[in-house]
This record gives sequence, structure tokens and C-alpha cells, in this order.
Amino acid sequence: MQDKPSVSVSPLRAKLEHRSNPMVEALSRTPRVVPIVLFAVLVVAGLVLRGIVGGVLLTLAAAFVGWLAFLVWRQLTLPERLFRCAVLVLIAALAIVSYASDGLLG
Repeated sequence: MQDKPSVSVSPLRAKLEHRSNPMVEALSRTPRVVPIVLFAVLVVAGLVLRGIVGGVLLTLAAAFVGWLAFLVWRQLTLPERLFRCAVLVLIAALAIVSYASDGLLG
């Protein structure tokens, strides 16, 4: 009889995965293009609107990318991880610039 490899999951990951299940199930029932379009709308609207509204929209887009990356991190290859991190950093930087353009950071 073979021993199953043990996979340890942190309490934070287990809690977040459990709480994310309803949202992930809802996303899986939508056509694949819907989350992509909604993400694109958040980013474009954030870039167009600028200021606090644009910053909030970009922060929401960054949170969405970060949440999805966290959920699938263990299944990703190194290039996929790097790409998701780059997208997350880029959107977060754009949000900071948007907040700064409204004088909120200094």
C-alpha cells in the first residue's frame, strides 16, 4: 500500500479557499469571457477616471488578480507565477499613481 503524500495547507489558505468557494463557483458558471471583460473594464475605467475613483477601481482590479493568483498559486508554473506577479505589481503601481495624481499620497 502506497502512502499518500501529505500536503499541508496553512489555516489562512484553508479559510480563504473555503470562503472563496461560492465566488469561484459563481465565476465558473459564467462564460469565460465575462471575468476577463469585467477586469478589463475595471482597469480601463481606472485609467480613464484617475484620482480616487480611478485608484479604487484599479485597487479592485489588483485585489481580483491577487485573489485569483493566491487560489491557484500551487498549480502554476514559474513563468505563470512571474506573469501574475508582474500584472499585480503593474496594476498596484497604476493605482498608486492614480491616488497620487489626486494629491492623496503627499
